[in-house]
Amino acid sequence: MHRRSFLAAGLAVPAILGSRSARALEPVDVELVLAVDVSRSVDAEEQEMQFNGYAAAFRDARLIDAMMRGPIGSIACTFFTWSDWNIQEHLVPWMRLDGPESAERFARAIDAAPRRTHLYTSISGAMDFAAGLYGQGYEGTRRVIDISGDGINNSGRDIGAARQDLLNQGVVVNGLAVIDRTPPPPGLGAMQPLDEYYQERVIGGPGAFLMVAEGFESFEQAVRRKIIREVASAPPPGPLVERATA
Repeated sequence: MHRRSFLAAGLAVPAILGSRSARALEPVDVELVLAVDVSRSVDAEEQEMQFNGYAAAFRDARLIDAMMRGPIGSIACTFFTWSDWNIQEHLVPWMRLDGPESAERFARAIDAAPRRTHLYTSISGAMDFAAGLYGQGYEGTRRVIDISGDGINNSGRDIGAARQDLLNQGVVVNGLAVIDRTPPPPGLGAMQPLDEYYQERVIGGPGAFLMVAEGFESFEQAVRRKIIREVASAPPPGPLVERATA
């Protein structure tokens, strides 16, 4: 090969690599991030209800049918837990879900994930962590984060700034607020109702909505309904706030 031809071939390598890199992102209908609260207000039994609820949702035929009906016929999903501003555990990596078998693999990964509890409730930390997860192997027509929790932000940076960063990325922020009827410790004083807090401070973006679970006993029903609505190809306009009761 002549030196000029060799140089031309060498100069073409970065372009080829760039082209391959651009093709590496697999198209899916939705990139869905599941962010689960494991702060100290969530006891071991309640944490198990959350994990079991998510796993059961992905075994539900209605959810599987919804995720297969999109133009592409698949979604990408990942699952992490969060608590303090600097504690997030990415327990289930991104998976492409396109039918019962892949949905079952995802459910089993949740079943097998470790259960750990930490201290504080940093919704902003969860948002910041989620912001770095998108675009890892998949390119969704829509990007959605599903944040479930039973308390307000009490660790990390301002939640409004964290939410705005996600909205700037084109991410729709949905919430699943778990209303715990346990009386607050003495001296804590009255706080804004959690469903109002999530509606005002957490959710955002086109079509964003809030699912309210009236106690952890209704979590499984709530999360199933919520994810079905999130992955639907052309979801009909729904209420801003839905409620699930045991």
